[in-house]
Amino acid sequence: MTGTDPHAEALAQLAWLVELGATEAIGEQPVNRFEEADAAKVADRQQKPVAPPAAPVAKSVTSPDRAPLDEAVEVARRLAAGAGDLAALRAAIDAFEGCELKKGARNLVFADGNPAARLMIIGEAPGRDEDREGFPFVGRAGKLLDRMLAAIGLSRKAEEAENAVYIANVLPWRPPQNRDPTPDEIAMMLPFLARHVALANPDLIVPMGNIACQAVLGRRGITRLRGQWTQAFDRPALPMFHPAYLLRSPARKREAWADLLEIQSRLKGLN
Repeated sequence: MTGTDPHAEALAQLAWLVELGATEAIGEQPVNRFEEADAAKVADRQQKPVAPPAAPVAKSVTSPDRAPLDEAVEVARRLAAGAGDLAALRAAIDAFEGCELKKGARNLVFADGNPAARLMIIGEAPGRDEDREGFPFVGRAGKLLDRMLAAIGLSRKAEEAENAVYIANVLPWRPPQNRDPTPDEIAMMLPFLARHVALANPDLIVPMGNIACQAVLGRRGITRLRGQWTQAFDRPALPMFHPAYLLRSPARKREAWADLLEIQSRLKGLN
Protein backbone atom coordinates (compact mmCIF):
# COMPACT_ATOMS: atom_id res chain seq x y z
CA MET A 1 0.00 0.00 0.00
CA THR A 2 1.34 3.42 -0.91
CA GLY A 3 1.39 5.81 2.05
CA THR A 4 0.09 9.35 1.84
CA ASP A 5 2.70 12.08 2.04
CA PRO A 6 1.60 14.19 5.05
CA HIS A 7 3.45 17.25 3.73
CA ALA A 8 1.72 17.05 0.35
CA GLU A 9 -1.64 16.57 2.05
CA ALA A 10 -1.05 19.60 4.30
CA LEU A 11 -0.06 21.73 1.30
CA ALA A 12 -3.20 20.63 -0.56
CA GLN A 13 -5.36 21.60 2.42
CA LEU A 14 -3.61 24.97 2.66
CA ALA A 15 -4.13 25.62 -1.07
CA TRP A 16 -7.82 24.82 -0.65
CA LEU A 17 -8.13 27.30 2.25
CA VAL A 18 -6.41 30.01 0.20
CA GLU A 19 -8.81 29.31 -2.69
CA LEU A 20 -11.70 29.90 -0.27
CA GLY A 21 -10.25 33.28 0.66
CA ALA A 22 -8.29 32.62 3.88
CA THR A 23 -5.56 35.23 4.17
CA GLU A 24 -4.13 34.83 7.66
CA ALA A 25 -3.85 32.45 10.62
CA ILE A 26 -5.73 33.72 13.65
CA GLY A 27 -3.84 31.67 16.25
CA GLU A 28 -1.81 28.53 16.79
CA GLN A 29 -4.24 27.00 19.31
CA PRO A 30 -8.00 26.53 18.87
CA VAL A 31 -10.23 28.72 21.01
CA ASN A 32 -13.65 27.61 22.27
CA ARG A 33 -15.74 30.74 21.70
CA PHE A 34 -18.76 29.08 23.29
CA GLU A 35 -16.94 28.77 26.62
CA GLU A 36 -15.89 32.42 26.40
CA ALA A 37 -19.46 33.49 25.71
CA ASP A 38 -20.80 31.45 28.65
CA ALA A 39 -18.18 32.89 30.98
CA ALA A 40 -19.01 36.42 29.84
CA LYS A 41 -22.70 35.84 30.49
CA VAL A 42 -22.03 34.55 34.03
CA ALA A 43 -19.81 37.54 34.81
CA ASP A 44 -22.41 39.91 33.40
CA ARG A 45 -25.17 38.41 35.58
CA GLN A 46 -22.96 38.71 38.66
CA GLN A 47 -22.24 42.38 38.06
CA LYS A 48 -25.66 43.63 36.94
CA PRO A 49 -28.89 43.60 38.96
CA VAL A 50 -31.66 41.53 37.48
CA ALA A 51 -34.27 43.82 35.97
CA PRO A 52 -37.98 42.97 36.15
CA PRO A 53 -39.44 41.55 32.95
CA ALA A 54 -40.54 44.23 30.53
CA ALA A 55 -44.15 44.52 29.55
CA PRO A 56 -44.91 42.99 26.17
CA VAL A 57 -44.88 45.46 23.30
CA ALA A 58 -47.26 44.99 20.42
CA LYS A 59 -45.42 44.52 17.14
CA SER A 60 -46.37 46.60 14.14
CA VAL A 61 -47.32 44.95 10.87
CA THR A 62 -44.00 46.12 9.40
CA SER A 63 -41.14 45.13 11.69
CA PRO A 64 -38.89 48.08 12.63
CA ASP A 65 -35.91 45.86 11.88
CA ARG A 66 -36.87 45.83 8.20
CA ALA A 67 -37.19 49.58 7.91
CA PRO A 68 -33.49 50.26 7.11
CA LEU A 69 -33.45 47.49 4.51
CA ASP A 70 -36.67 48.67 2.87
CA GLU A 71 -35.30 52.20 2.74
CA ALA A 72 -32.02 51.02 1.21
CA VAL A 73 -33.86 48.99 -1.43
CA GLU A 74 -36.02 51.98 -2.32
CA VAL A 75 -32.96 54.22 -2.68
CA ALA A 76 -31.32 51.56 -4.87
CA ARG A 77 -34.41 51.42 -7.07
CA ARG A 78 -34.43 55.18 -7.56
CA LEU A 79 -30.73 55.34 -8.36
CA ALA A 80 -30.91 52.38 -10.75
CA ALA A 81 -33.98 53.73 -12.56
CA GLY A 82 -32.24 57.06 -13.10
CA ALA A 83 -29.25 55.49 -14.86
CA GLY A 84 -29.59 55.96 -18.61
CA ASP A 85 -26.48 54.03 -19.60
CA LEU A 86 -23.85 51.74 -18.10
CA ALA A 87 -21.53 54.57 -17.14
CA ALA A 88 -24.36 56.26 -15.24
CA LEU A 89 -25.24 52.97 -13.58
CA ARG A 90 -21.69 52.47 -12.37
CA ALA A 91 -21.75 55.99 -10.95
CA ALA A 92 -25.10 55.29 -9.27
CA ILE A 93 -23.74 52.15 -7.61
CA ASP A 94 -20.66 54.04 -6.49
CA ALA A 95 -22.90 56.69 -4.91
CA PHE A 96 -25.04 54.11 -3.07
CA GLU A 97 -24.26 54.12 0.67
CA GLY A 98 -26.80 51.53 1.82
CA CYS A 99 -24.51 48.48 1.63
CA GLU A 100 -21.89 48.14 4.36
CA LEU A 101 -19.67 46.01 2.10
CA LYS A 102 -18.61 49.18 0.31
CA LYS A 103 -16.71 50.37 3.39
CA GLY A 104 -14.43 47.33 3.49
CA ALA A 105 -13.79 46.87 -0.22
CA ARG A 106 -10.82 48.18 -2.18
CA ASN A 107 -12.62 48.56 -5.48
CA LEU A 108 -16.08 48.58 -6.99
CA VAL A 109 -16.18 45.58 -9.33
CA PHE A 110 -18.68 46.59 -11.99
CA ALA A 111 -18.25 44.42 -15.10
CA ASP A 112 -15.88 43.17 -17.78
CA GLY A 113 -16.16 42.22 -21.42
CA ASN A 114 -18.18 43.64 -24.28
CA PRO A 115 -21.55 45.18 -23.25
CA ALA A 116 -22.84 44.46 -26.75
CA ALA A 117 -22.35 40.71 -26.25
CA ARG A 118 -25.32 38.41 -26.69
CA LEU A 119 -24.29 36.39 -23.61
CA MET A 120 -24.15 37.87 -20.11
CA ILE A 121 -22.64 35.88 -17.24
CA ILE A 122 -23.66 36.76 -13.69
CA GLY A 123 -21.40 35.66 -10.85
CA GLU A 124 -21.94 36.10 -7.13
CA ALA A 125 -19.43 38.58 -5.66
CA PRO A 126 -15.80 39.63 -6.05
CA GLY A 127 -13.07 37.61 -4.40
CA ARG A 128 -9.66 38.76 -3.24
CA ASP A 129 -8.16 39.06 -6.74
CA GLU A 130 -11.26 40.77 -8.15
CA ASP A 131 -11.33 43.24 -5.27
CA ARG A 132 -7.69 44.09 -5.88
CA GLU A 133 -7.95 44.48 -9.67
CA GLY A 134 -11.48 45.86 -9.97
CA PHE A 135 -12.75 43.29 -12.51
CA PRO A 136 -14.85 40.13 -12.12
CA PHE A 137 -13.44 36.64 -12.57
CA VAL A 138 -9.71 37.41 -12.68
CA GLY A 139 -8.36 34.78 -10.25
CA ARG A 140 -7.95 31.04 -10.84
CA ALA A 141 -11.69 30.69 -11.37
CA GLY A 142 -11.58 33.50 -13.91
CA LYS A 143 -8.80 31.84 -15.88
CA LEU A 144 -10.81 28.62 -15.96
CA LEU A 145 -13.86 30.57 -17.13
CA ASP A 146 -11.85 32.11 -19.96
CA ARG A 147 -10.73 28.64 -21.10
CA MET A 148 -14.31 27.36 -20.93
CA LEU A 149 -15.58 30.24 -23.05
CA ALA A 150 -12.73 29.89 -25.54
CA ALA A 151 -13.76 26.27 -26.09
CA ILE A 152 -17.01 27.50 -27.67
CA GLY A 153 -15.44 30.46 -29.47
CA LEU A 154 -16.27 33.21 -26.96
CA SER A 155 -14.07 35.75 -25.22
CA ARG A 156 -14.53 38.71 -22.92
CA LYS A 157 -11.96 40.53 -25.08
CA ALA A 158 -13.76 40.00 -28.39
CA GLU A 159 -14.86 43.15 -30.18
CA GLU A 160 -17.51 41.42 -32.29
CA ALA A 161 -20.76 40.89 -30.41
CA GLU A 162 -21.17 37.39 -31.89
CA ASN A 163 -17.96 36.20 -30.21
CA ALA A 164 -18.10 38.34 -27.08
CA VAL A 165 -19.25 37.81 -23.52
CA TYR A 166 -20.21 40.32 -20.84
CA ILE A 167 -19.60 39.53 -17.16
CA ALA A 168 -21.02 41.07 -13.99
CA ASN A 169 -21.75 40.04 -10.40
CA VAL A 170 -24.73 40.15 -8.06
CA LEU A 171 -22.64 42.22 -5.64
CA PRO A 172 -20.05 44.77 -6.75
CA TRP A 173 -18.09 44.67 -3.47
CA ARG A 174 -16.21 41.82 -1.84
CA PRO A 175 -17.77 40.33 1.31
CA PRO A 176 -15.29 39.95 4.19
CA GLN A 177 -13.25 36.73 3.99
CA ASN A 178 -15.18 35.77 0.84
CA ARG A 179 -18.26 34.80 2.87
CA ASP A 180 -21.57 34.30 1.10
CA PRO A 181 -23.65 37.46 0.52
CA THR A 182 -26.55 37.83 2.93
CA PRO A 183 -30.17 37.97 1.72
CA ASP A 184 -30.31 41.66 2.73
CA GLU A 185 -27.21 42.48 0.67
CA ILE A 186 -28.67 40.68 -2.33
CA ALA A 187 -32.02 42.45 -1.93
CA MET A 188 -30.53 45.95 -1.87
CA MET A 189 -28.25 45.35 -4.85
CA LEU A 190 -30.81 43.50 -6.98
CA PRO A 191 -32.32 46.70 -8.48
CA PHE A 192 -28.88 47.62 -9.81
CA LEU A 193 -28.43 44.14 -11.31
CA ALA A 194 -31.83 44.27 -12.99
CA ARG A 195 -30.99 47.65 -14.49
CA HIS A 196 -27.58 46.34 -15.54
CA VAL A 197 -29.22 43.52 -17.50
CA ALA A 198 -31.75 45.89 -19.05
CA LEU A 199 -29.04 48.30 -20.23
CA ALA A 200 -26.72 45.58 -21.58
CA ASN A 201 -29.73 43.80 -23.13
CA PRO A 202 -28.15 40.37 -23.72
CA ASP A 203 -29.95 37.59 -25.55
CA LEU A 204 -28.98 34.96 -22.96
CA ILE A 205 -28.08 35.01 -19.26
CA VAL A 206 -25.93 32.49 -17.39
CA PRO A 207 -26.18 32.72 -13.59
CA MET A 208 -23.15 30.91 -12.17
CA GLY A 209 -23.45 29.23 -8.79
CA ASN A 210 -26.01 29.15 -6.00
CA ILE A 211 -25.78 32.81 -5.00
CA ALA A 212 -26.39 34.03 -8.54
CA CYS A 213 -29.33 31.63 -8.91
CA GLN A 214 -30.77 32.80 -5.61
CA ALA A 215 -30.61 36.43 -6.76
CA VAL A 216 -31.66 35.95 -10.38
CA LEU A 217 -34.09 33.03 -10.10
CA GLY A 218 -35.09 33.11 -6.43
CA ARG A 219 -33.96 29.48 -6.10
CA ARG A 220 -30.95 27.54 -4.87
CA GLY A 221 -29.70 24.05 -5.61
CA ILE A 222 -27.31 24.44 -8.50
CA THR A 223 -26.91 20.68 -9.03
CA ARG A 224 -30.63 20.50 -9.83
CA LEU A 225 -30.86 23.83 -11.67
CA ARG A 226 -27.84 23.56 -13.95
CA GLY A 227 -28.46 22.60 -17.53
CA GLN A 228 -32.16 23.51 -17.36
CA TRP A 229 -33.26 26.49 -19.43
CA THR A 230 -35.44 28.96 -17.56
CA GLN A 231 -36.28 32.68 -17.64
CA ALA A 232 -34.59 35.56 -15.82
CA PHE A 233 -35.13 39.26 -16.42
CA ASP A 234 -37.50 38.37 -19.29
CA ARG A 235 -34.92 36.44 -21.28
CA PRO A 236 -33.60 32.84 -21.50
CA ALA A 237 -31.25 31.80 -18.70
CA LEU A 238 -29.13 28.69 -18.20
CA PRO A 239 -27.70 28.15 -14.68
CA MET A 240 -24.17 26.72 -14.56
CA PHE A 241 -21.66 25.61 -11.95
CA HIS A 242 -19.35 28.36 -10.74
CA PRO A 243 -15.78 27.86 -12.01
CA ALA A 244 -14.51 27.94 -8.40
CA TYR A 245 -16.67 24.89 -7.70
CA LEU A 246 -15.29 23.16 -10.78
CA LEU A 247 -11.76 23.72 -9.49
CA ARG A 248 -12.72 21.88 -6.30
CA SER A 249 -14.83 19.25 -8.10
CA PRO A 250 -13.19 18.57 -11.47
CA ALA A 251 -15.47 15.57 -12.09
CA ARG A 252 -18.28 18.09 -12.69
CA LYS A 253 -16.49 19.58 -15.69
CA ARG A 254 -18.25 17.10 -17.96
CA GLU A 255 -21.61 18.61 -17.00
CA ALA A 256 -20.20 22.11 -17.45
CA TRP A 257 -19.06 21.15 -20.96
CA ALA A 258 -22.58 19.96 -21.77
CA ASP A 259 -23.93 23.32 -20.59
CA LEU A 260 -21.42 25.18 -22.75
CA LEU A 261 -22.56 23.22 -25.79
CA GLU A 262 -26.16 24.16 -24.94
CA ILE A 263 -25.18 27.83 -24.89
CA GLN A 264 -23.29 27.50 -28.17
CA SER A 265 -26.29 25.82 -29.80
CA ARG A 266 -28.73 28.45 -28.54
CA LEU A 267 -26.50 31.31 -29.74
CA LYS A 268 -26.18 29.74 -33.19
CA GLY A 269 -29.94 29.45 -33.33
CA LEU A 270 -30.23 33.20 -32.77
CA ASN A 271 -28.13 34.03 -35.84
